[in-house]
Amino acid sequence: MLTNLANVFRVKDLRNKILFTLLVIAIYRLGSHIPVPGISFEKVDQLQNESETGGVLSFLNLFSGGALTRFSIFSLGIMPYITSSIIIQLLQTVIPKLDQWRKEGAVGQRKLTQTTRYVTVAIALVQSTGLGFAMHNGGGNLGFNTDLFVEFNTPRLALVVATMTAGTAVVMWLGETVTSRGIGQGMSILIFANVVAGLPAGGAAIRAEGGNVIFALALLFAAGMLMAIVFVEQGQRRIPVMFAKRQVGRRLYGGQSTYIPMKVNQSGVIPIIFASSVLSFPVLLSNVVGSDGWRGAIQRFINDHLVNSRDFVYIGLYFAMIIGFAYFYTSISFDPHQQADYIKKQGGYIPGIRPGAPTERYLNHIMNRITLPGAMFVGFLAVAPSILFRTLGDNVANFPFAGTTILIAVGVALETMKQIDSQLMMRNYEGFLAK
Repeated sequence: MLTNLANVFRVKDLRNKILFTLLVIAIYRLGSHIPVPGISFEKVDQLQNESETGGVLSFLNLFSGGALTRFSIFSLGIMPYITSSIIIQLLQTVIPKLDQWRKEGAVGQRKLTQTTRYVTVAIALVQSTGLGFAMHNGGGNLGFNTDLFVEFNTPRLALVVATMTAGTAVVMWLGETVTSRGIGQGMSILIFANVVAGLPAGGAAIRAEGGNVIFALALLFAAGMLMAIVFVEQGQRRIPVMFAKRQVGRRLYGGQSTYIPMKVNQSGVIPIIFASSVLSFPVLLSNVVGSDGWRGAIQRFINDHLVNSRDFVYIGLYFAMIIGFAYFYTSISFDPHQQADYIKKQGGYIPGIRPGAPTERYLNHIMNRITLPGAMFVGFLAVAPSILFRTLGDNVANFPFAGTTILIAVGVALETMKQIDSQLMMRNYEGFLAK
């Protein structure tokens, strides 16, 4: 292990990428502690304690690394960009122009990236406006009861909204910079930094609230989830593919065998992020709209069921949406028709399955079967903390070692280590994950 670590810093290009990534993470964490102008610092300190009650505010605070409850310039974190990316990917199946851009290669990818940026700014404007009104209205449905504004007026609200939106644009640029010049996927690295940053303080809070026994049980629970996540994340169904031999001129091509890897958890943590964004969006909007008539009935439903993460309605909706989004995202990331067409054009076939439409039906059948256990596993990870909260009662207000946190940490760590391994093996060094 120490030898492999020394090899990482022995390669100049890899060393520069890792150091650049660490520098960007440091800048990002520094920005998450710089508050937006026009708010009371004393009341922000009071909000830190109120945010530990769980619910939507606690979940959003997880992905911002505590920046949300500090109302820093990076309060929205990377969530608007991720939501925008998912929306653009989903719209590619229904908008022909976006699908055409996807097939145009690098030129089309630049157009999709630019569109994603515009949608990110629009989402950040809506979310920052909702948070601005929540800061003034005593939190609205977000679970805290204090007015953070020193003096509330339209220019000051506009300043807060502009600052948060600009902060989201900077975070988006930082993530894209890490992807192009650093190591790993930039947005995933920033989320990883956020969720890991809150683990030490969260563990100390569990020990202070529940005692050593509850803390030990939490660690055992987290260790069990860690092993299960690693097992599922590495699990895949390998579909063998044979390529027939063909002669071109005097050369003989083909004849080799390969396989199509289909992961059990093909969608990763995307269904959790998207489901949480959908559930949190009406909570944020309810702070802007009024509370008269039918709007009052909707607001009461949100207050009763969507704010409290321990509510059975919230748990049921959350679990169902995760499974639905897992199937939807998997169908986008893995297209059986495209795979079957590619295999047929290359002169390949799956043993026992005829090329063309039978191969497409076979791949679609395997995808549906393998997605179900992966989706249910991810859904269980997401709702397990809420079920644990109901079991422990008021002994623990917040659980930092939740399934979502560990899933993000393990997934990003494995993908980043695979990239580092590929860089090392290109230069004839042994990697960390080498068998």
